[in-house]
Amino acid sequence: MHAVRLHAFGPAENLTYEEVPDPVPGPGQVRIAVGAAGVHLLDTALREGEADQLPFALPNLPLTVGREVAGVVDAVGAGVEESWLGRRVAAHLGFANAGYAEFAVREADALHPLPDGVAFDTAVAMVGTGRTALAILHLAELTADDVVLVTAAAGGVGTLLVQAARNTGATVVGAAGGAEKVERVRALGADVAVDYDDPEWPEAVRAALGGREVTVALDGVGGRAGRAALELIGFGGRLLLFGWSAGKITELSGQDLYDRLLEVTVALGPRLLKVPGGLRGAQDRAIEEAAAGRLVPAVTRFPLREAAAAHRALQNRGTIGKVVLIP
Repeated sequence: MHAVRLHAFGPAENLTYEEVPDPVPGPGQVRIAVGAAGVHLLDTALREGEADQLPFALPNLPLTVGREVAGVVDAVGAGVEESWLGRRVAAHLGFANAGYAEFAVREADALHPLPDGVAFDTAVAMVGTGRTALAILHLAELTADDVVLVTAAAGGVGTLLVQAARNTGATVVGAAGGAEKVERVRALGADVAVDYDDPEWPEAVRAALGGREVTVALDGVGGRAGRAALELIGFGGRLLLFGWSAGKITELSGQDLYDRLLEVTVALGPRLLKVPGGLRGAQDRAIEEAAAGRLVPAVTRFPLREAAAAHRALQNRGTIGKVVLIP
């Protein structure tokens, strides 16, 4: 089979498209003929060897990168029912890295059977990014009375947060970088869509809201955009932090909290594990939301052999929604 391998930490060019032996499922496992593999920002941190950016230890090299796959079960290991053969499934590979490949192996009890009509790229987006979005929303507890600000609203998580917030009846403000992304956010149903590359974007938000204040900010950008989002939150509002794609965590102080009685939650790690049913339950619900058409992930596709280009585009903010590799 072909796989994307990493032999040394470093730039995107270190990802090489190679021919390697087909994996063989062990006891309790199945092999998946991969139809789509997900690319995550954590994959870029792993590739660069940025241990402080990862929720797991740097793995030994060489390795095949990637932790999210969807496809068709084409082989089963000992103890696995043959009824799995030919079934369309999605799987998150956990802390293992073997997704950027034509075949992947996973335990049968970790599989998510796919409903008819859910495409592989959609499934990949929902099994990883979708579960994160639903966990954030569980913590946010949005209502129709909220004014919700989503930073990185054209990203994989952001596009889903915009749709879900809209579905609650809340007023939705989406901030994204660049005119094309702003138009995409508006098309998703945001009541207000702004370009956070424009230094005046907070004023544009205030003007568009006509005196209303942001009650909840969902921030996955950090840096200056995250700080600006914080300053838009009204008295007694909430801030949920779930990343720092700008490379710097949103700065805040105890004074910020006391001045406006803000509630701040870091929606990462252990907090996400506390959602009903855990991450497994969030994955199931995410796929169900896609099957029902309530959440439609935006996807940017690259051929598997162009994984390096996918990494560069993701890091340079040249993608919309979830980045997916197609073997």
